[in-house]
Amino acid sequence: MFMKESILKQPDITRQKILQAAFAEIYQQGFQAASLGAILQRAQVTKGALYHHFSDKKALGLAVLEEIIYPRIQQIWITPLQIEQNPTPLSDVIQAIHTAITFMTSSNLNLGCPFNNLLQEMSPIDDVFRLSLNGFFELWQNTLIHALKQAQTLGQIRADINATDTALFIIASTEGCIGIAK
Repeated sequence: MFMKESILKQPDITRQKILQAAFAEIYQQGFQAASLGAILQRAQVTKGALYHHFSDKKALGLAVLEEIIYPRIQQIWITPLQIEQNPTPLSDVIQAIHTAITFMTSSNLNLGCPFNNLLQEMSPIDDVFRLSLNGFFELWQNTLIHALKQAQTLGQIRADINATDTALFIIASTEGCIGIAK
């Protein structure tokens, strides 16, 4: 029984190794310059293993977005701010900003934000990437808008503040800080 469970989990482990290797390669080189050979070498898998899980480089890149990059942003920005009847939405927004900026360590500071990197690189040239990236950006912005409106309702920020503009400003400022550091 133990051996059967190990065999069943091996494809998932292989897929995760490929995703992690692809993330590292894309983060360091950019999507267009990312080398499938380098990804295979990093993951220590065969080309057949890669194509078993992903039909092509684009499918792999989109999976990196969906399964690695988006969950990281979700953890910092979305989940903590989606609390209904949140008594501390403004504090949670401030904490998200702090976490996002301090998340960048000296080892990855020169690489910038993986989401923003792909947004800038792929949105102008690929509709599928653009739609995915824009959809997630809208979720991020709408989550911030909701938190800011909660903060207004609770009297934590002025009622005349435009929550939509402020949410966009927060994202642009945070991403800008990371981009300038890059």
